[in-house]
Amino acid sequence: MRQSSRILLASLLLISAKASADDKSAEALLQQMQSAVSQQNFELSMVKARQGRLEPIRFSHGVIDGKEVAHLSYLDGKTIEYLQRQDEYTFFENTHEPYTLKGARFPGVWATLVRMPLPRVLESYDPVLAGRSRAAGLVAQVVRLVPKEADKYGFMLWIDEQSSLLLRVDMVDREGNLVEQVLGVDLDRLPAPAPWLVKLASSKLPQALALEDAYPAPQQQLNWHLTWLPEGFKVLSRDRHQLVTTSLPVDYMMLSDGLVDLSVYVARVDPKQAVRQQLIRQGATSLVSFVNDVGVEITVVGEVPADTAKRIAESVQPLARNEAVQ
Repeated sequence: MRQSSRILLASLLLISAKASADDKSAEALLQQMQSAVSQQNFELSMVKARQGRLEPIRFSHGVIDGKEVAHLSYLDGKTIEYLQRQDEYTFFENTHEPYTLKGARFPGVWATLVRMPLPRVLESYDPVLAGRSRAAGLVAQVVRLVPKEADKYGFMLWIDEQSSLLLRVDMVDREGNLVEQVLGVDLDRLPAPAPWLVKLASSKLPQALALEDAYPAPQQQLNWHLTWLPEGFKVLSRDRHQLVTTSLPVDYMMLSDGLVDLSVYVARVDPKQAVRQQLIRQGATSLVSFVNDVGVEITVVGEVPADTAKRIAESVQPLARNEAVQ
């Protein structure tokens, strides 16, 4: 009976929402969404879907003594958890010891959208109202983030009309086909932070490392540059290090447009033994790699269409002699 009442109430709200809700711009809804996630106590259960694979996720958030505390966990398979306390993020991943970074963010498109630098993102994406629908049993306003150029994926966001929390995200290609989805299935708004989250807020964690220490400045000058990037992308980091798997030296560059991160790797290989070209897609993530005639392997990885990743890889060019000296 209770479930039927909820469905009936949601249906009535959906019918009357157009007449009763304030007329808000898409940008205003995005601003409200970002404010809501930092100010409310709630738990959102979600399912990440890509290429037929489902990953259940739970995000819990609370405001404790005026400070944000949040916990993100993957509920299947190996234990993977993340904890936020204000601007410090602790990563618990089974591949290495826990560590804490200041000024980082949770992984995944949902967490990226609720923390995105909105003014910068809107330089290369247009926000568009797309009507009302339902997600997680709740009435939601749908906002599209449409890339100004066709070399990126677009985003569709379902924002709860009552709480302004983000309930669902679809990543779509230029034809509107779904490439990856994070689907909220249950939202529980709480009057106070969950007791276990309060306990985590005071737990002992690894000492926080500033991002500036993890990526020290000035960044290393590389002997190559990118002659083309999609609109809005900027270089965040560049360095030279050894790959953990092979111990071979590699040049590395990290790029971002505020929503999507890209990694570019350039390394010397034996052209007789290396795979000449490779393309791997997993949901929205593309990996493009090829070896040129002089034995340089160029690899681009990120949540962009494969054609875009390929064009970025092909744009890698050596610096002119006078540029390399600077």
